[in-house]
Amino acid sequence: MRTLFALLSVAAAAPAAATEAVELAQIDRDVVYRTVGGTALHLDVYRHADSVAAPGPVLIHFHGGGWARGARPADWAGFRPYLAAGLSLVTVQYRLAGEARAPAAVQDARCALHWVAANAARLGFDPGRIILTGTSAGGHLALMAGLLPAANDVDSAECRGAPTAAAILDFYGPADLTGIASPSGKRHPTVANWIGDEAEAAVTERAMSPVAWLAKDSPPIFIAHGDADPVVPVAQSIELKRRLDALAVPSELFVVRGGGHGKFAPQARAEVSRRAVAFLCNRKLLAASACAAKN
Repeated sequence: MRTLFALLSVAAAAPAAATEAVELAQIDRDVVYRTVGGTALHLDVYRHADSVAAPGPVLIHFHGGGWARGARPADWAGFRPYLAAGLSLVTVQYRLAGEARAPAAVQDARCALHWVAANAARLGFDPGRIILTGTSAGGHLALMAGLLPAANDVDSAECRGAPTAAAILDFYGPADLTGIASPSGKRHPTVANWIGDEAEAAVTERAMSPVAWLAKDSPPIFIAHGDADPVVPVAQSIELKRRLDALAVPSELFVVRGGGHGKFAPQARAEVSRRAVAFLCNRKLLAASACAAKN
């Protein structure tokens, strides 16, 4: 584990408004949060300066890549709007399909949530304000990690007892793996690659679908999705929103007009971040001062 202690005041890229400043008290890189099958899995912690004085909210991020590729971000730069709103950040490595198929990545995501809660006091995190987020397959993992109930058959034994997430920010993640097909109508190859072709594949696809775990007490969910997404159809998020409404779970769906698979124009990206932060503010998960400055 490599640890950097500093009080960093980093101004935003031009134009740099005062409300876009980010202050970090501590950066911990390559922290091992679990070891499975002889493989150490790592996460990076970016601790907000405000968490030194009082426990604050934390965002746990899972990267995309079809459960088969990608890596956690090299730094926090892409999360500036969230850190500027007072959130600390944890970015997570998880096992990819080439290492272990489903439900391995979900188990890792749940273990990361468990680790953050277990270390909350030491890191200045409020265990009641843990927010999960991710893009694409990472959005799916954020949903699964936040929607699985305390008692389930998915969690690894050492990571049982993960806390309830305060909210989920889902960016164009697949919500129903049984409803994604290839252009030919067959199983989508990305889903099949992660789930596998075993006889029980259909059962696993259902169990790995976030919509299968929705309940009246599910965490509030903010969803953003491009209506021209060629990878994960926007219909996935529309159906997720419909089911959340039916259960009266607080949620918001922001559809980016003309948006592809996360390839949003700068103005659209800024609007997505603004709406996501406002959603957290409306749930009273961020400091009042941050919400007054942002909205």
